[in-house]
Amino acid sequence: MQALAERLDVLVGGATLEGATALAISGLKTFTPSPSELSGKVVSAVTRRGKFLVFDLGGLRTLVHLSQGGRVDVENPPKRTRPKGAVVRFNFLQRPSVLIKEYGSHRKAGWWILAENDDGPLAKLGPEALSEEFADFVTTGADRRRLNTLLRDQRTVAGMGRGYTDEILHAARLSPYTTLTKLTAEERRSLQQAISEVLSRGMESERKRTGGLPTKLPGRFAIHGHAGEACPRCGSSLARVSYESYEMVYCPQCQTGGRVLADRAQSQFLR
Repeated sequence: MQALAERLDVLVGGATLEGATALAISGLKTFTPSPSELSGKVVSAVTRRGKFLVFDLGGLRTLVHLSQGGRVDVENPPKRTRPKGAVVRFNFLQRPSVLIKEYGSHRKAGWWILAENDDGPLAKLGPEALSEEFADFVTTGADRRRLNTLLRDQRTVAGMGRGYTDEILHAARLSPYTTLTKLTAEERRSLQQAISEVLSRGMESERKRTGGLPTKLPGRFAIHGHAGEACPRCGSSLARVSYESYEMVYCPQCQTGGRVLADRAQSQFLR
């Protein structure tokens, strides 16, 4: 999301917003200010907070959250069509239009229009993953939740999702079911180092993209989404824990001492 925000800032930063066209009834999450109030506003910057894109419009802000299946199309020349899965289109004066769309059936991608001094959903976000505040939390915190749960909780740390959580825990050689309180000082350092290295490497890779966010994102992860394949470090078969709408991937050899984690119904190690 950071790399995407940077690309959009280059694309529409300083541009005049002609209008935002809502293309899905459930997409807009706020009632006031209205979309009509965005017309004529100048985009002073496009930034990111957690998983939200933030369009700063000089007093007003528009947020976009892509959820799991959201994508961004840069339309040059601008379009007026209504493709399947479309959520909202932003049209700018003498710039390409930006279309937010969503694949799948969940329809969780959305956008917000925030008045001045209203943080909306941003108010509930925790510190950024690469911040000193979160680094201190990893070093000294006493959280008893599973690491897989903790790292995905946006109220605890903003910006990490399922994919990068799998990658980070694999890099740190930590079980997704262990807790922060059970980690040694060395393991905490390994976790912090993995967070920094994995996210920095991911950002470097994403900055090589151009335009919006394409439908398919090949080569993004080495672990996440590769259950059943060989672990890139030890060669063992990667395993998964399946949940209703996603799966968690890990290496039993590298991360859990050869033990295979139980599914969500049992919530225990298999004996």
